[in-house]
Amino acid sequence: MGGKRQKLIQKADALLQKETGTVFKEPGGKLNICLVYPNTYHIGMSNLGFQGVYGMLNRMPDVLCERAFLPDPEDIGEYGVSTDELFSLESKRPLGRFDMVAFSVPFENDYPNIPVILDLARIPPLARLRGPRHPLVLLGGITAFSNPEPLADFFDIVFVGEAEPLLPPFMDAVRRSHAGREGFLKNLLGVPGIYLPSFYEVSYQAGGPSINRKGSLPEVPGIIKKQVAPDWRSFSMRHAIITPNTEFSNMRLVELMRGCPWNCSFCLTGQVYNPPRVRPVDDAGKEIAEALSAGQRVGLIGPSVSDYQGLPELLSISGVEFSITSLRAGRRSIGLLPFLKGQKSLSIAAEAGSNKLRRLINKKITEEEILETSGAILKGGINLRVYFIVGLPSETEADIDALINLVGRIREITPKGKITLTISTFVPKPNTCLQWRPMEKPEVVKARLKRIKKSLNALKGVSVFHDLPKYACMQGVFAMGDRRLTPAILAMAEEGLDYRSALKKAGLSEDFYIFRHKTADEALPWDFIDAGVRKESLRAAYEGLTTPQHPSGS
Repeated sequence: MGGKRQKLIQKADALLQKETGTVFKEPGGKLNICLVYPNTYHIGMSNLGFQGVYGMLNRMPDVLCERAFLPDPEDIGEYGVSTDELFSLESKRPLGRFDMVAFSVPFENDYPNIPVILDLARIPPLARLRGPRHPLVLLGGITAFSNPEPLADFFDIVFVGEAEPLLPPFMDAVRRSHAGREGFLKNLLGVPGIYLPSFYEVSYQAGGPSINRKGSLPEVPGIIKKQVAPDWRSFSMRHAIITPNTEFSNMRLVELMRGCPWNCSFCLTGQVYNPPRVRPVDDAGKEIAEALSAGQRVGLIGPSVSDYQGLPELLSISGVEFSITSLRAGRRSIGLLPFLKGQKSLSIAAEAGSNKLRRLINKKITEEEILETSGAILKGGINLRVYFIVGLPSETEADIDALINLVGRIREITPKGKITLTISTFVPKPNTCLQWRPMEKPEVVKARLKRIKKSLNALKGVSVFHDLPKYACMQGVFAMGDRRLTPAILAMAEEGLDYRSALKKAGLSEDFYIFRHKTADEALPWDFIDAGVRKESLRAAYEGLTTPQHPSGS
């Protein structure tokens, strides 16, 4: 057993040795928190939100924050056959010995990894089975303030909103509390943005959409209001640790803006991170100067970075190897290309092949803008990646033809450079005006993807990558789900069942969650969250989208 543990420790130490910025503290006299990402180290350390919370917590003198991740596949078995518990990266302490275990969860498909991690840590996955000797288990991230209900039974505390306005009052409540576990949780009932799932009694209509939800105490709030950082002065998301073992190798990510002005109909990020807040150029420049002095590369991020007014000024700073992941098609982005010489590739999000379908999803770019921007990127010696979505509401075979023709027209502009299509399957998300729409059936999506690949196969320098429709369907079920999914998620984690088999075992149907139109008056699992966007406004936008489109718009 000792040899297996030593192997795991050596692997953790090898990761630490390549890091810059890691925080080590003595645990005594401090609140000990283990921050967990429910996927591997490589993926988790590429996430600015995860990095930012780690830095925020460790800047508090009375808090120690360490990290843990889902073990690599070859290592999970090492825990399963030994008495070892999953431990933190920094001190190698088992997660069960921390005061709190806080999960940062941005992606729905990672949900089954949560009970896996808790089980490896010898912490009961279900909150109701945990007692005073167990750490409190916390949930944060975009999934926590869009729809936390599929995960409600696993967590004691859910943070509804952004970390900056939530962590200080939460920590104040922790410092004031001298009560036990139950007393501490009751004291949190008055803290804005804190959701305590165990204080709600939730029941459902058998096989139907009706939800009966009530608080178990008079002081339990009926609505949880999302908390947002009011302006750029509140931004605290800073890249804490630099390491080569991430998607952005040895790169510091610099946040330029939060929220998006474009409000695409399908985009969860554009809704729940609004209102848009923009960081001043001089403030961003200071962080870039810090990276420059440390010899680091810089990645500029935000929902629509090319709309950032001070971007040319930042890109003019010499000595920094900038990376920008995506540009919005249009003249403004074309004007940025002289600053981006040396980039290996740039991305634009076309989303759909026809102007008609782009108008339907409120994607305010035209085919002419896509062609002009794509041509400028390729002619500049930069490879092009174009994002599309298949299975959008009202999509027809004519829209697939338009997508194929659009890529062909891009290729006709110039033979220079490679064109890579990255195609996702449409997934409805809470708090968007498409939350009432069903997903397209997987067999239809598969046929359309096959046709796209076959039609573009003859084009030189064009590659097509796409997600698997079955995983998109799983994402949709988790995004649109409720507490009835608890046994299915457990079955996936504990028995290794695929999500469809797990749903069947739990007596649930993906048809109910993702393949039906939802009615205007239907109670939705996330209705108790005030995400800053009124359901009536979303419904009005949805009704506008479902207005028949004029055929000449294609």
